[in-house]
Amino acid sequence: MLHKDVKEILLKNPEVKKEYDDLDVLYNIKRQVIKLRQEKGLSQKQLAEIIGTKQSAISRLENENYNPSVELLSKIAKAFNKSLEIKFH
Repeated sequence: MLHKDVKEILLKNPEVKKEYDDLDVLYNIKRQVIKLRQEKGLSQKQLAEIIGTKQSAISRLENENYNPSVELLSKIAKAFNKSLEIKFH
């Protein structure tokens, strides 16, 4: 069975679908941070040095089920000359 088939089956369960949808915000943030970092040609360590944290903090943000603080995201945004915008829809 393929991954997409398993995913389709699992997402038919409303509880699983809700949990999956709730994680979308976090994974979107991770994708954006990785994209910005790679576009600038920075390693995790280099980004960490710029914002005054450890490489392990960037690694956790990009790779683990970790909820970053608004403060950390704000520092990352500033490092890339971006603004951090959080909205409720």
